[in-house]
Parts: sequence; structure tokens; C-alpha cells
Amino acid sequence: MVTTGPPARRSAVLRMLVVAVALAGALFGGAVPASAHAALTGSTPAQGSVVDHAPEQVALTFSEGVAMGDDSIRVLDPHGKRVDRGKLRNLCSGATVKYGTGLPPGLGNGTYTVAWQAVSADSHPVSGAFTFSVGAPSKSSAAVPQQEAGGGLVGALYGIARCLAYAGFVLMAGGAAFVVACRPAAALVRSVQRLVVQGWALLTGTTVAMLLLRTPYTGSGDLADVFDLGGLQQVLLTKPGAALVSRLLLLAAAALFVAVLFGAFARAHEPAEAGGPTDVEGEAGAVDPAEEARRRKDLTFGLGIGGVIVATGLAATWAMAEHASTGLQPAVAMPVDVLHLLAVATWLGGLATLLVSLYWGPPVERTAVRRFSRIAFGSVVMLAATGVYQSWRQVGTWSALTGTAYGRLLLLKVGLVAVLVGIAWVSRRWTARLGEVRAAEDTAAATEAGGTAAAVEAGSTAAATDVADVADAAQEAGETAERQSAKAAGKATGKAAAGAPAASSTATATATATAASPDPDPDSEETPDTDPEAAPETALNPDTDPEPGPDPTRAAQLARQQAALRTARTKRLRDADPERLGLRRSVLAEASIAVVLLVVTTVLTATEPARTEAAVQAASGGQSTASNQPQVLTVPFDTGGPHGKGTARVDLDPGRSGNANELRLRLSDPSGKAMDVPEVKVSFTQKAKKLGPLPVVPRHTGTGHWRASGVQLPVPGQWQLSLLVRTSDIDQVTEIRNVKIG
Repeated sequence: MVTTGPPARRSAVLRMLVVAVALAGALFGGAVPASAHAALTGSTPAQGSVVDHAPEQVALTFSEGVAMGDDSIRVLDPHGKRVDRGKLRNLCSGATVKYGTGLPPGLGNGTYTVAWQAVSADSHPVSGAFTFSVGAPSKSSAAVPQQEAGGGLVGALYGIARCLAYAGFVLMAGGAAFVVACRPAAALVRSVQRLVVQGWALLTGTTVAMLLLRTPYTGSGDLADVFDLGGLQQVLLTKPGAALVSRLLLLAAAALFVAVLFGAFARAHEPAEAGGPTDVEGEAGAVDPAEEARRRKDLTFGLGIGGVIVATGLAATWAMAEHASTGLQPAVAMPVDVLHLLAVATWLGGLATLLVSLYWGPPVERTAVRRFSRIAFGSVVMLAATGVYQSWRQVGTWSALTGTAYGRLLLLKVGLVAVLVGIAWVSRRWTARLGEVRAAEDTAAATEAGGTAAAVEAGSTAAATDVADVADAAQEAGETAERQSAKAAGKATGKAAAGAPAASSTATATATATAASPDPDPDSEETPDTDPEAAPETALNPDTDPEPGPDPTRAAQLARQQAALRTARTKRLRDADPERLGLRRSVLAEASIAVVLLVVTTVLTATEPARTEAAVQAASGGQSTASNQPQVLTVPFDTGGPHGKGTARVDLDPGRSGNANELRLRLSDPSGKAMDVPEVKVSFTQKAKKLGPLPVVPRHTGTGHWRASGVQLPVPGQWQLSLLVRTSDIDQVTEIRNVKIG
């Protein structure tokens, strides 16, 4: 028997969930693609550098392990033609992660473009491009992909799939844990069954989608590549691909677990039918209570052990392919990450199951709520312990909490958890009050059992007058009505065939009387017998016209009304209980915050850890990689006179404060040919600190080329570069550009 509950007003639930999703979208809807978890910390030749002779190879250094192939590093000449040898060189040594590609001898002068792409050890794609020049800079027509690796439509789809995969795992694992450990009777509730099964289906579907999206996600970014079987074969050889395949295999075992949970386990906890012995495995005889208890205990123990094994394996598929698998102490971090995920699923998944039980199921026993409250408290303790370790491992310093994107997201997550715990405390208070109310209800029920018939009649009148709730409950009562109508129709047909018209009339009157009953039993198969003496009297009276047999349509309508009245009465009593109403609302608020928390967690796992960002800055001399690279500016100008149009290229190397920088300036006409002008002036100003202008006097070194050495910029930050170009005695122009100095 499957238990269904009265349909609640779902508008409040939907409003709360819509608010939660909207909040999550407002927080992260405009987020850029996830930051790289492996960062480029150096290159040879350096970005923007000018070398006298063509190098023998191009080498890249990364902050952590990456996966690269022969096409991961491409070197393009000024015309956009690929000139590298097409073979990856593994130059790693010790803790240094370094890869390169060879270059042929005899490369000409000009500006070369290096485009690279890799997959970091925690499964996220990274990419970038930079230029260097041989002899002197030149124009370049090399085409570099504008879309960041892991971005675009494919990146968005992959990110959505990751978030939904977390949600599916939480619903499936947490819902099953709630049924086994807190409320075995919930295995009979349809809403709980749908929740767990939909969680399994969601996790399975998103896992398949992520497996197909891995090829374009880490490669071309073209959605059509999901059908590339060759790319799929390569994905299966990678660590993320192996983790996704392992997850699918474990989900097959999870399907068997769910089938047993809502099959044999649910039947074992099905309430016994009143009115006689129950057959066991087809043999007549009463059920031995001790044997039944032992069977339930064995099923619970087996499902508990099997569920823990499957859930742990599923959680490990995340731990072995993401943050925990790389960086500091991976042997400790991966088990801790598994415990963290299991605690999240137990808490939030159980919370979701309790929510659907409270809104779309029969009344939840206070003992079940108390069991879940204790388990949720243990899960929160586990979350706190594992979260502290993970925070220390990924952040490292207090300043990184506010100085990095990862730290700020972590603070937001901690704040949401604090709010969730606060609402959970309110739910615990409602739970305590629920226990007191339930005890009073039990006493009242005992009194009512020995009451008078007048009390029954009053209850019947109250149930019949609740017309508004009848309409709300009609849909939920459909299944019960169908069973009753089938029974009524079957019995009526049998009696009509027996030729007992008076009995049929009596049956009709009985059905009408039953509809007016305050608490009809929808599953009852007993029908009041007709008077055996009435039939002979009717048969002996030839003047008595036999009344027509019962109408099956009318019987179905009466059955529907009976079920609707009973459902409406249950709903009215439930809504009149302020303690249960308060518990439902607090649990709904918890679930809404949990939706936002799940989105924050997904974004956090796709963000570069603060410790990695600090390591990159340390390898770059304490400055960020963006501000620690040679600065290259292209400045178009037009003095307004004859031959007054052109382009200036300014190179500032190494682009650091406190160092002697070298400034190189090249002027070219609209055709790209170097051009000389009577005068050029350069100066730097930082308005924030009221420094400058600091003049720079470049030295003319050739046609269209100027150079200045020992350029000192005292502090890092945003500087303004002022370039004056004079093409005649009266024609000149000053262009201003911003430049970031590390």
C-alpha cells in the first residue's frame, strides 16, 4: 500500500523556492567563467620580451600539475602560420611543473604568438596566449581564440550540469538516509519516493551530460563536439573521465538500492490490515511478530550498510577529480572531502525529504522529526570540522579571506550556513513543542474513543460542512475513489445478476448512508448485508416493481465524495495545528536557504583556491600575474597635418615598480612602415598618490625607433602614460593611456 497525503497549498512553497532561485541567479547569473586552478607562473621567452635570436624552444611553467597534449602549445609566426614542431616536451623537475615545444632553426624576425591550453589537476580547463618578438616587434595577423577555455555556452551548460549533479546526489543520498534512519514509514509515501527517484535520475542524467561535454569543455568549445567519439575515448583516459564512468557504475548499484528500499523494505513496514491473519509468502497463517521484527531489522541493517558504501563511493568520485585531489595533503584531503559531502547530503537531503513529507504526505510522527534533528546536528558538527580543515587548506591566511574571490565566496558560504543553523534551531523548538502537542492529542484520542455517539455526530457535521477543502482534496482522493467504485460496481453487478432487486435497493440505500458517514474507510471491503427476509417478501408481491440496479457512475461519485470528505477533514485538522504549521514553515525556509547554499558551493568548487593564487603571486615576486608582465600599448595618433596619422607601440619591460624598466617606442605609418617624427615625449603620472608627471627622454635608435633605459616608477598601481608626438612645427598631439605597474 502506498500512502499519499492531502494536497497542501503549494503557492507558498513555490514562492519561497522561486525567491531562493532568484537570489542565487542574482548572485551568480552574471558570473564570468571559473578562474583557472592551475596558473601560468612564467615562460621562456617572457611575455612581451624582445630577443636577439630565435629561441630553440618555448617553455611554460605552471603553479600545479596540468594535463597537456601535442597540440596544447602552439607557436604562430607574424603571418599566423604554425611554426612549432608539434611535439610536447615534458620539462617537469621535482615540484616544478614545466612543459614546452621545440622551434625549428632559422626563424625570421618579427612578433610571434604563443597560444596554450591545458586541463588542471582538479579537472578545470585553463588557457592563455602571449607574444614575444625576435629582433624587433612587428605586426601580427595570428588569430588567437577569443573565448576562454571552459567558457561560452559549453561552459555554462557544464556548470549547470555540475550544480544539478550535486543536487541529485543530495536528494538521493539524503532522502534514502532519512527513510532508513529516521522514518521507515516514509518508504510508503509517494512524494518521498518521487523525490529519491528523481534525485537518482537527475544525478544519472547530469553525469552522462558531463561526460559528453568534457570534449568541447576542455577543447574547442564547440557544442557539436559532444558527438566526437574520438574525443570521448580520450576523455575516458583522463582522471575526470574515469571518475564520471565510476559514478555511472555506482549509480547502477544505487538503482538496485532504491528498488529494494521502495520494494521489500516498504512492504516490510506496511501496516497490517485489520480483521484477520495475514498470509506470508502465499502460506495461510498469522505473522509471527518476532519473525517480522527480525526481517525488518535485517533489511534495515543491509540497506544501511549498502547505502553507506554506495554513497561513499559516489562522494569519492568528486573527491578524486576536484580540489581535494591536488595541492596540499591530498591523502588527507580526499577522505575529508568525502565526509564533507556525505554530511551535506545527510543534512540537506534529509531536510528536503522532511519538507515533502510535511507538505505532501501524511502527518509526520514526532519521533521521526526528533531522530532527524539529532542526525542533522551530527551532520552540522561534521560539516564544521571538515569545513575548517578545507578552509585552512584552500585559503591558508586570514588576509586571503577578504583579498581573494575564493575567500569571499567562502565567507558567503559560512554566512549562509550560519543562517541555516539559526533556522534549524527554530525548527528544533517547534519539534519540542510538537512533542507536547502530540501527547495531548493522544490523550484526547483516548477520551474520544470512549465518548458518546453525539461526539461522532458532531465530527460528521464538521466534516460535511468543509466544502472548500473538498475541492482541494478531490484530486488526491482520485485513486481511493477508483478502488471504491470498482468494489461497489463489482458487488452491485453480482447482486443484480442473482436476481435480488430488493437487495439492490437496500444496497443503494446503504451506499447513500455510507456517504453521510463521518469517517468512512476507503480500503474497507465489508458491505452491510441485506436483510435475508426482505427478498422473499418482495418476490411474493407481484405488484412490487423491481427497482433498477445501482448505477456504477453514481457509486463512483459517492466514493469520491467520501474520500474527499475524509481528506478534507484530515487537512483541516492538520492546518489547525499551529505547532505543525510552524514546523512546516521553518523547514521550508531552511530548504530555500539550502538551494542558495548549494549554488554557492558549486561556484566555490569552480573558483581558484586562495592558496594557489598566493603561490602564483609569490612566484611572481609578490605581485599578481596581471600586473607583473611587460606592458605593451598600441596608441593610434593623428596630429592633423600632412603625414600626421600613424600608430605608436610602447613596450615597458619588465613593468615593475622599484626596478629599472626599459621603454621601447616604435612609430609606424598607416601602411605599417616605420616613420620618423621631429619629436616624441613620454611621461608617467599617478594621480592617486599625486606623483608626476615623471618625464622620460627616449633616445632615437633608428628609423621609427626610440629607447629609454632606467625608467623608475616608485610605487605599483595604475599609472597614466602620456605620449606626445610632433610631426611638424605646428602639428602635434598628446595621447594618454592607463598602464598597470606591479
